[in-house]
This record gives sequence, structure tokens and C-alpha cells, in this order.
Amino acid sequence: MCPVLVRPASDAEMSAKYDSFDLAKVTRPCEQDYDRRLSLTTSFLARPITLSPLDSKNMVTTQALFLMLALSAFSAMIQAQTTAVDASSLTTMAFIAEGPYVMGSNDGPDDEKPEHRIFVKAFLMDVLPVSNTDFAKFLNARGLKNHLGESFYDDDDRDARIHKQNSLWQADPGYATHPVNEVSWLGARDYCAWLKKRLPTEAEWEKAARGTDGRKYPWGNTKPDRKQALFGAAYNSSAPVDAFPSGASPFGVLDLSGNQWEWVSSAYRPYPYSAHDGRENQTPGPVRSTRGGGHDSSEDEITTTQRGRNLSRSPNAGHHNIGFRCATDHK
Repeated sequence: MCPVLVRPASDAEMSAKYDSFDLAKVTRPCEQDYDRRLSLTTSFLARPITLSPLDSKNMVTTQALFLMLALSAFSAMIQAQTTAVDASSLTTMAFIAEGPYVMGSNDGPDDEKPEHRIFVKAFLMDVLPVSNTDFAKFLNARGLKNHLGESFYDDDDRDARIHKQNSLWQADPGYATHPVNEVSWLGARDYCAWLKKRLPTEAEWEKAARGTDGRKYPWGNTKPDRKQALFGAAYNSSAPVDAFPSGASPFGVLDLSGNQWEWVSSAYRPYPYSAHDGRENQTPGPVRSTRGGGHDSSEDEITTTQRGRNLSRSPNAGHHNIGFRCATDHK
């Protein structure tokens, strides 16, 4: 049986393996099997047989039918594999439907005011934050800096959890599935682009966390506990990205409160939010918003509307309590 391709274990592997997705790559693992079947088919069709005129006509019809069925089977196998790859990619991202919601809060800090109703187009967002293992693969592919010399990751910071071992960037023991930290905003932006994705906007991030019912936390309005998020913990603590399933948002997105703050694409500017006022310009420079709170945040800082106003967050450097996840347009 020719194997069906499935999405690799991580987004980085997906990018490396299917960076230029085409039919040849879909069928490549089965080429020998296809060649063997095609060889049998063509051998059968080419076999010289002495027949009467009537039998010869019937044989030509049979051969044509056989070839049509064989080609249909090959096409179906290819289609099944393509569908398997596309369908499996959805398991790592949550679909957020288009529509309006209320962004911000009139009861929170000044930078969350005023509440305002906005419309967000449909998009997909990663169910989980980027892990140390995921980002290590990016560093192995792209290095520590881009072609402009802009740094992706502060590897020399004592809080970093990724280091070079035997010429390869690897997550430190015990931190492979923990959310990456010490990634600059530039590193987050370029990592997502490497996977043909992008950072979520601030409006997208809040909708994915808050839903359309105005909840205070991703799981609802009840006060947080240790089963829903990592918060109020020691400096540079972290937990696996999938450690808090009961803290899921209405769309099934995990780890949106606590553990690590998350970079978004938007510059930190006053509300009301507008995607057309320059805040979504992706040129480095302005301070960017960070969302969700971190492991060392209080319960008031891990709400769905918190914007990280008191956080140290130079976009050109990494930080011990800031990570990220990616999003993409829904097509």
C-alpha cells in the first residue's frame, strides 16, 4: 500500500518539507510504486496478441477502458494524499470566523479604553504557542540574524532556553515543549514568514482569546486557578504549551493566558484599534503590543484585554517572559 502523506510533527518541519508544495512532492514517496504499476499496465497494453478483427476491436476497447480506470485510480490516490496533507494542517490551527466583537474594556487600565466594536475577517491561529524545539529548527535553518543583521534570538542571555550543541541549535533539557522566550519581535515576525504565516494582529489575538461574549479570561469570567494558566510564578518559570487544556478559549486556542506574553504584529497605539492607521506597518521600530500575560504576571495581567503596558518589550531584543504564535488569512 502506498503511504499517505501527513503533516510533520511541527510547523518548522512542514515548512522545510513542503516549502514549495507541488504534485511531484506529494507523489514522490510513492514514485517507485507508481512506476511499478504503470510498468505492469503498459506491459499488458503493449503485449502482442493475434486476434480476429472483431476480437481486436473488443481488445482495443478493453485496453482503453483499462487505461482509463488505471489513470483514474492514480489520480484518486494523488488527490487522497493531497487532501490528507491539507486536512492535517488544520489540526494545528484554530479557525476564527469573521464577524464583529467588542474590543477593549471600560473597566480596565486606560490603554484598554474605550470599548469599541470592530469587524475581523476570518483567519486561522495556531492552537499552541511556538515551542523552544520549533524555534530551534528555525535557527538551524536561518541562523541568529536576518540578512539585515537584525537579531532573532538572544542566545547569550542567561534566561535563554535554546543553545548550540554539537553544531545544532537545540532546546535545553526539560524545555523542549515549553514556549520559546528571548525571541525579538523581528524573530517572531520572520519565523512566521518562514512558515508562510504571519503574526496575529492585536484585534485578531483578542478575538481568538475573548470570543464574542466579552469574557474576561479565555475560559470565561471565573477567577483563574493553577489548572487554567501559569501565573504568579517565579522568574523565568514556564510550563509545556499544552499543559492547561481547561484554559482553552471559545475557539479551542490554548495557553492564551500566562506562561509567556505573546508578541502581536500591531504597534502599541491608543484605541480605538484601526488596521489602517499605520499600526500594522511591519517595518521595525515602534514598540509592539504584547498580549496574554506571563508566568510572573498577576491575575489582573492575564486577562483577554491586557496590553502589557508595564512590560519591558523592546522589539529589537528578546525577553525572558515574551513568546509568540502565528496566524494566517483564511482563504
